[in-house]
Amino acid sequence: MANRVEKLSLLSEMIAFAKYDKDIKNIEYNFLLGVAKQLEISREDFEYLIENPVNYTHLKSHSERIVQFHRLVLLMNIEQEYGEENNSAGVVKLYNFGLRMGLSHESITKVLYLMESFPNKIVPPDVLIDIFKTQYN
Repeated sequence: MANRVEKLSLLSEMIAFAKYDKDIKNIEYNFLLGVAKQLEISREDFEYLIENPVNYTHLKSHSERIVQFHRLVLLMNIEQEYGEENNSAGVVKLYNFGLRMGLSHESITKVLYLMESFPNKIVPPDVLIDIFKTQYN
């Protein structure tokens, strides 16, 4: 698993993703707080990150980058379900974050394309992993 610096970076990146359209909605906040708990980051540290983002730390593990991308997919779906953001802006934002994480263009594109065929646009984790495994090998 990621070290503390990587965990703070992951959460900071997700906060930046949520703030991309200015405000963090309550449902996004609660989702991010849940991720913080999962990453064993205190609420105080989480609150601090909202106002004071940390520098991006590239995850060494390909599987951890896939997990992070999946979290961002879930966050984007929350934004679009409960927010005003149009679909194309969210997709472009997600695509760019995926590229920055070092994920393959082909895998990201395939995930974004397949999202439309799943209920609530949520790609199951096993499908997501298979997509990235195919591109990684």
